[in-house]
Amino acid sequence: MQLVQQILFVLISAVAIFLFIKKISEIRRNILLGKDADCSDNSAQRWRNVMLNAFGQKKMFKNPLVAVLHFFVYAGFIIINLEILEIILDGITGHHRLFSPALGSLYSTLIGCFEVLAFAVLVACVIFLARRHIVKIKRFNKGELLGGWPRSDANYILAFEIVLMSLFLIMNACDLNLQQLHAAHYVHTDAFWISQHIAPLFNGLSATTLTFIERFSWWAHIIGIFVFMNYLPYSKHLHVILAFPNAYYAKLDAKGKMSNMKDIQNEVLYMMQPELAPTSTDPNAAMKFGARDVTDLSWKNLMDAYSCTECGRCSASCPANETGKKLSPRKIMMDTRDRLDEVGKNINLNKEFKDDGKTLLHDYVTVEELRACTTCNACVEACPVSISPLDIIMQLRRNLVMEESNAPQEWNQMFGNIENNMAPWKFSPDDRDAWVHAS
Repeated sequence: MQLVQQILFVLISAVAIFLFIKKISEIRRNILLGKDADCSDNSAQRWRNVMLNAFGQKKMFKNPLVAVLHFFVYAGFIIINLEILEIILDGITGHHRLFSPALGSLYSTLIGCFEVLAFAVLVACVIFLARRHIVKIKRFNKGELLGGWPRSDANYILAFEIVLMSLFLIMNACDLNLQQLHAAHYVHTDAFWISQHIAPLFNGLSATTLTFIERFSWWAHIIGIFVFMNYLPYSKHLHVILAFPNAYYAKLDAKGKMSNMKDIQNEVLYMMQPELAPTSTDPNAAMKFGARDVTDLSWKNLMDAYSCTECGRCSASCPANETGKKLSPRKIMMDTRDRLDEVGKNINLNKEFKDDGKTLLHDYVTVEELRACTTCNACVEACPVSISPLDIIMQLRRNLVMEESNAPQEWNQMFGNIENNMAPWKFSPDDRDAWVHAS
């Protein structure tokens, strides 16, 4: 019977890991559909960003209570899962608490620390559910999150975490009772810090019943971990993995600095210095300005889309959104991810991308949304995982203006003034000089 359980465990583990790697590989392929972007400079600063923003949750501490709760969940997700190593080895080898004999009393201390974190995660998840459904935080109940998948996704994850942490504590509580009954295969340990207070709930149960509950909790916990692992790539909670590389590759320039289009710079340069213009060009190499679809964005923009937590801090900080305009930086990121997933499914089906007649611009993101952006960078400053919705907005808007000549009359007047007068105003440089001297 033990051998059958070991074989079953290995098969379940292998299938779960295979499916996870397959989906992660698809996401990696989708991200690499984007254009090249060099994000390799200043590695020391980039690692600092990882430690402060990804692991340290620096930006979250603008609201200390929420930051501490979120840190418990995040740290718990990372640290408690170290215990999974023992569970996996137990499942493969058929042992129980494989590390206990070697670690002695330190083992109980480690499991006790894991239990404290597990209890903190459980409490934090209950509070987060209450914030969503009882307190009804405004940014969780707006626009793109009203009903549907995005709202349900958050509830599923929080409920899943509560169940997983509860199973972990129940498993240990039953284990302690079985130790007191000197049940076979249950290694004696010191009392665990949290489950020792739960163990009395199971007093009086037979060894057979306790073993069933403990084994059921063990299997449900590890299978739940595998299910959770494979759910992540389909969920906004993929950020628990991508937050680290996203923080590393985040833009290091000042937030107000905008990247220029090299092609435009070259055209101005060739106009001023014709001798630098190339003597021959590829007639089929048409110039493209800005981004129309996800493949026109950089791979970092696409990683941003998959890293989005949908927390809504960007939209809550956006002055356009707060004044009732349709622009929502959160929706921009969700739209980009949805479009990228659609392109990925197209590739899976056809082995290559077949034109489906859709684009990110217009089919997902509207002109009205793009025009509402004031490029104030509030969304970039607010994002806890170093995402830049503004970069995507700017590229889509550049395509709208420069490829489609689609701009309000006021913008066109300003463009004409800049081209002719080197300033947004209708006055020429001579007129401005005369005004300055006259004043």
